[in-house]
Amino acid sequence: MAQTEEETPYFTLRDGALVPGSHARGWWTPDTVHGRLLGGLLARSLEREHAEEGLHLARLTVDLFRSAPFAPVEVSTERVRDGRRIRVADAVVRSGGREVARASAVLLRTSAAPPGHIPATGPWDAPPAQDLLAPHGRTQFLRFDDQLRPVREWSGDQRRRSWMRDARPLVGGEALSPLVRAALAADTASPLAHAGDEGLRYINADYTLSLSRLPLSDEIGLEATGHTAEDGIAVGHCTLYDAAGPIGYCTTTALANAAPER
Repeated sequence: MAQTEEETPYFTLRDGALVPGSHARGWWTPDTVHGRLLGGLLARSLEREHAEEGLHLARLTVDLFRSAPFAPVEVSTERVRDGRRIRVADAVVRSGGREVARASAVLLRTSAAPPGHIPATGPWDAPPAQDLLAPHGRTQFLRFDDQLRPVREWSGDQRRRSWMRDARPLVGGEALSPLVRAALAADTASPLAHAGDEGLRYINADYTLSLSRLPLSDEIGLEATGHTAEDGIAVGHCTLYDAAGPIGYCTTTALANAAPER
């Protein structure tokens, strides 16, 4: 049976390499692989090779230091530290024998929460994802404004919020895990935090995703909660949500970059 458009994966595993499909092309340069997908591949390999019951992947840092040509890529991982309560692992994406991206992950042993009250991030007032997104079957990134209305771009100083749902498989034959969904969404913290009135003029250099728990829903919500910039260097911060409430944060650093010609 032929695959539908949204069933077509971003990558197909072939002879140990991940071959990109047409939808894996980068936004900045069409002859490259999209950076957010490299983060997803790194998270996928780290989870498959180093996660286990009782160990929660609490922190993922992804460095996007070189454009990946639109060609097959390979991912390898290495366990750096394996202690009683903490595990640290690294991963690298290679294309044509060259490293194009890397990640480090910290996995923590789960346990009972300590007593006492700590002020915490509360739920947001965003509309439920099902009220804004189309029925399942399409990958969507929906922005909405202070009045909870969908918008194409944000303007002025209004709150920047979005719901994202990935319908397309990252790798053919595999369902998206909650961690991979969060990693794919985390890259969008950069446009949320750094886009201006004239569009996105910063290119993501890295991001760090910190999760107190994995998402329970396919939809990931993001709200930009910080941006500073000087001399062409920007740093930003977003809070991540699922349908049940906040799940963690993402920080991003970015460099000023000319918008792509379309």
